[in-house]
Amino acid sequence: MTATAEDYLWFPTQFPELAEAYCLTLVRGVPPGTLLTRLAAEPAEPATGAADLVERSYDAWDTYDSDRLLVGATALGDWTLVAEANGYVGITEALIRPLSAGTTVVSHFRNINAVDHFTWWEDGDLRLDFEPLFAHQRSGSTPDALVDAMRAVGFDLDDGPDRDFAHHTEAAFALAEHLTATPLTPAHLAAAPFTCGLVSPR
Repeated sequence: MTATAEDYLWFPTQFPELAEAYCLTLVRGVPPGTLLTRLAAEPAEPATGAADLVERSYDAWDTYDSDRLLVGATALGDWTLVAEANGYVGITEALIRPLSAGTTVVSHFRNINAVDHFTWWEDGDLRLDFEPLFAHQRSGSTPDALVDAMRAVGFDLDDGPDRDFAHHTEAAFALAEHLTATPLTPAHLAAAPFTCGLVSPR
């Protein structure tokens, strides 16, 4: 059964600080430590759960501004989840294109100004790139490959004035689950052990 936006309504209510500005990335078959090495991350103290990661992330912003961003990586089935509070490593092409070599990378992002982004990479190929708020506008090598799935999870793909903007962030979670067959639960996000590192996005 396909997850929908309704399955992720818990995210903004249970994790409001993270939901305000986040980037979540799923990488297939690359363990957390190896992934951080491939991102040239400087080791940082580990974090436990989203609340701890958010606090450490904003501390890093205070210390480094945007020169180094804190990322936390944790195993999630056959995938590694990379979580960022107020970060954007997961949608930075210069970092994610090489990271996707030989694997799949799915990222979704939203900042404090409600600017959002969703990307799907396969072995260096950007298959799909769009803003969840404007899901009718898509790019990538296969921009229409997931049209049916996008509608099923809750995106409104119409471009008219009556377009439904509700729960587009939650729909991004559901589309990521569709692509990875890996659900993210509030229990996991609340207690996950994150291996952390500082990454230069430039």
